[in-house]
Amino acid sequence: MAKFYASCGSQTLIISAPTAEFAAMRLIYEAMSAHIWIYEDGTVSEKNRWDHLVLEALLHLSPTVCVSERGLGHNEATEIGVPELLLQWHRLMTGLSRMISAIGFSGRSLLPKPIGDSDAKSQSTSSNRADQSSGRSGRMHPR
Repeated sequence: MAKFYASCGSQTLIISAPTAEFAAMRLIYEAMSAHIWIYEDGTVSEKNRWDHLVLEALLHLSPTVCVSERGLGHNEATEIGVPELLLQWHRLMTGLSRMISAIGFSGRSLLPKPIGDSDAKSQSTSSNRADQSSGRSGRMHPR
């Protein structure tokens, strides 16, 4: 897998990924992961979920995610639109929410914790060391 440098607004991510699109989607996931609760709360309508995501994206992200294999800020970076990525992420989270409800796991989160989560840090210390020694990283870096 290639090493990608992704940035959008004040968010940056360095990650090993199979494609630039995958790296861009992971940046969106990391940026929006604090809002997963809206998919776990059955009282929030799908329209309100979408409106919430759009508002958060407008406040915290730029219109495109720039992804490069050379580093942050390079001219050859691929630009991927945030609205398209946000719509894909919303559809994925909506599908997961429906699946979790359908199989009776309401109230329990089956979604992975974000990279920066303190519980995830303690569980993945050894894998992070391995990633760092091999030159891979999956950490979000605010600018």
